[in-house]
Amino acid sequence: MRADMNSGLQETSLPGVPLFARGKVRDVYDLGERLLIVATDRISAFDCVLPTPVPQKGVILTQMSLFWLSMMSDILPNHLITANVAEYPADLRKYGDQLEGRSMLVRKARRIDVECVVRGYLAGSGWKDYQKTGMVCGHALPPGLRECDQLPEPIFTPATKEDSGHDVNVSREHLVTLVGNELASELERLSLAVYERGRQYAEKRGIIIADTKFEFGWIDGRISLIDEIMSPDSSRFWPADTYQPGRAQDSFDKQYVRDYLETLDWDKTPPAPPLPADILAGTQAKYREAYERLVGKPFRPFEGA
Repeated sequence: MRADMNSGLQETSLPGVPLFARGKVRDVYDLGERLLIVATDRISAFDCVLPTPVPQKGVILTQMSLFWLSMMSDILPNHLITANVAEYPADLRKYGDQLEGRSMLVRKARRIDVECVVRGYLAGSGWKDYQKTGMVCGHALPPGLRECDQLPEPIFTPATKEDSGHDVNVSREHLVTLVGNELASELERLSLAVYERGRQYAEKRGIIIADTKFEFGWIDGRISLIDEIMSPDSSRFWPADTYQPGRAQDSFDKQYVRDYLETLDWDKTPPAPPLPADILAGTQAKYREAYERLVGKPFRPFEGA
């Protein structure tokens, strides 16, 4: 299935290559000791995959993840082997039209089944929890905070990783019962360190990373970053020049799609409605601007990707 720059890649087809899993966005292929991860142009909202792909979205996600993985490599290792299709095994190179720019060849990891969320601002489910309890995932916060206020300091708010449905926010104390105190402490330390470096870097480029999530796994006995990192799919990106606490923010992430879907008479269960051309174009433009601001160079679409 050849990717088209204008219509997008909804699903890969690599005959002869064992498919391991199809996630909401990524198709993963099992290569023995390695995995091939391909970011399609699928987009999900409210835990439903939408039928309309966003052209080049998978390329933007992959290129942004590669940028961050390189930046964070002195903090901890990651699973990347190469993203250069010319260095892939021969049986994969023939599918270059689907893989170029949007795929990574990675080492297999023993996944730690925790979503490691870091919040620097009070938004999303954190804001809802705070309104009800004055707390977020067991963290007591000062009274009187407004929606989207910056927190006194970033907080680690893990969630259990569910293969279907919403991930479930848990307290750090509950995390300890799942993985032990030593591993919980290390996940917290690494998550906060990676977030803080990314936050400071993005701030200089006019983007607020309000919150984000990481996934980790064991490779050769070391905790390593896996999957994507600080992309518009896994983070809230806000333009700093329009930031104003006390209200919902403009964003460079898929909140734009969620906001559109909220205007429809849809019960947020499959099948999801298609996205019109103007929403697709607007979504792609937001992802693209986030990439260009953060990476500091124009986004280059990949032919066939």
